[in-house]
Amino acid sequence: MTSAPAPAGVFADVVGQEPAVATLLRAAEAARAGTAGMTHAWLLTGPPGSGRSTAARAFAAALECEDGRRVGCGSCSGCRTALSGAHADVTLFTTEHTWIRRVDVEPLIAIAQRRPSVGRWRVIVVEDADRLNDTSGNTLLKTIEEPPPQTVWLLCAPAVDDVLPTIRSRARHVPLRIPPAPAVAELLVRRDGIDPVMAAFAARAAQSHVGLARRLARDEGARIRRREVLRLPERLRSVGEAVVAAGELVEIAGEEATSSTAERDAREKAELLRALGAEGGATVPPAVRAQVRQLEDDQKRRARRAQTDVLDRALVDLLAFYRDVLVVQLGAPVDLVNGDLAALVRAAAAAGTPEDTVRRTDAVQLARERLGQNVAPLLAVEAMALALR
Repeated sequence: MTSAPAPAGVFADVVGQEPAVATLLRAAEAARAGTAGMTHAWLLTGPPGSGRSTAARAFAAALECEDGRRVGCGSCSGCRTALSGAHADVTLFTTEHTWIRRVDVEPLIAIAQRRPSVGRWRVIVVEDADRLNDTSGNTLLKTIEEPPPQTVWLLCAPAVDDVLPTIRSRARHVPLRIPPAPAVAELLVRRDGIDPVMAAFAARAAQSHVGLARRLARDEGARIRRREVLRLPERLRSVGEAVVAAGELVEIAGEEATSSTAERDAREKAELLRALGAEGGATVPPAVRAQVRQLEDDQKRRARRAQTDVLDRALVDLLAFYRDVLVVQLGAPVDLVNGDLAALVRAAAAAGTPEDTVRRTDAVQLARERLGQNVAPLLAVEAMALALR
């Protein structure tokens, strides 16, 4: 396994992004020296799994680094607390909602006005900046355009065009790319202690998505579910079988989402009841029911989003499958993403034409778009399954 050497210090986990890392390091060094090259609003873009949030945290850590010899050492208290999310001057914001609301950004504006308490900079990282709408974006606009001297905004989004024009025009853009699979595999071996063979498989199967690759490498259940998803096309022989298969896929996604959020939901509810002095009672006192109901509503929204995310990952796996089918049909000299299922891929390739495969790819992509538009998951997946027949 060969890949470019991992960057040192706080950027060690930002793999395959050498140009972006170089830009951010130069800016952090300029910020330390007080020279030109630093700006107060940044937009980090990249496809899912590229590590844009990881890069934003690493940049925040480099800005807060306390080492006098080199910026972003990764060992000092400033670096370690910023990377872990515990630094007093680094705020990490993400949302469980479809849109970032005005009520969400108003506290961030208040935080931006404060001077740093322990570090050099007040850094605010906004994940999913593409979820800013006109109202919340315009509310945030002035403080991004003219922040206090020691405040830095780090915005993350999949692509430049996903962000409001008024916001992106005031931020310096740093693009990230899909990292090479060998670089992702090397990270899994170095950081997580994954067996090199398993790491290489997971990186390739996850199409270099770092988070998904880590999960595939560590979770046998995730590998089993992936194989079940990729075997979906061979089950779609009739309308009835397509409807049943779609229902099973949505049910599996719901169960996985519930299992991934149940522990967090229970902990949040216990902490809320404890804070309200209602812990340990058999029933919730009337005085605190409104707060508990609000929490439960937020958790339901989070569960729905989690289910959508699980389904989207499954559909990305299907897109990779049909990509492999098309590769075989066209005789392209490139490796298969799903080399472990090569027999299944070749069987699907022999059973159709390249035109059929492109049509099916379009059907999967349409289902992803519908899920993003809040179409009921079962309806979106059923329509896709029928189109794949």
